[in-house]
Amino acid sequence: MKTSVIIVCAGNSTRMGGVNKILLPLGERLVIGVTMQAFQHCESVEEIVIVAREADIPAIKAEAEAAGITKLSACTTGGATRQESVINGVKLISKETQLVAIHDGARPLVKSEHIEKVIKDASVFGGATLGVPVKDTIKTVEDGLITDTPPRKLLYITQTPQIFKRELYFEGIDFALEHGLDFTDDCQFVEAIGAKVAMTAGDYTNIKITTPEDIKLAEVLMSLNDR
Repeated sequence: MKTSVIIVCAGNSTRMGGVNKILLPLGERLVIGVTMQAFQHCESVEEIVIVAREADIPAIKAEAEAAGITKLSACTTGGATRQESVINGVKLISKETQLVAIHDGARPLVKSEHIEKVIKDASVFGGATLGVPVKDTIKTVEDGLITDTPPRKLLYITQTPQIFKRELYFEGIDFALEHGLDFTDDCQFVEAIGAKVAMTAGDYTNIKITTPEDIKLAEVLMSLNDR
């Protein structure tokens, strides 16, 4: 199925001290370049749309050219929230798109084979996301006191990409806008209208770069993958 991916990287990088994490060096490329290459190498992905801060778009386009990205079809600016940024990207996807994929620009280590797995699951179930089981026991806490211990076997760390059939995803967006909802996770659009989303098994290397330490970790993980 024809898949368009929206790579969202319009955040303020406050936890990186204001330095835009997607433009940091990672191996021979920048973070955003490594991220784009993962989707460039997927046969099922036909176009890439970037959502970023306006000031960063020239650097992203230059990195795309340097990284050999031919699938980049458009760049647009983000909104005040992640949801608004995603919707800005959705407006630019091809009319022929059948599956919409949303990915965090700061997850450069996602594997192309895992992207293909999520695409396959989304084409079957209507929606799917990459994720991995939690390793630790999780507690819910209120006012500093533990209130519950959810069964670990039921808990997953949700990653991206998150991929949905176009009609289903658009229905979820319309529902959110009509009811004044603001979601930080794209699965929530589909969950809100009562649809199910498949959890596709990924791996723990698909980290999100959030703090300066994460760049160092990503460099180590990349070096291990190259062996």
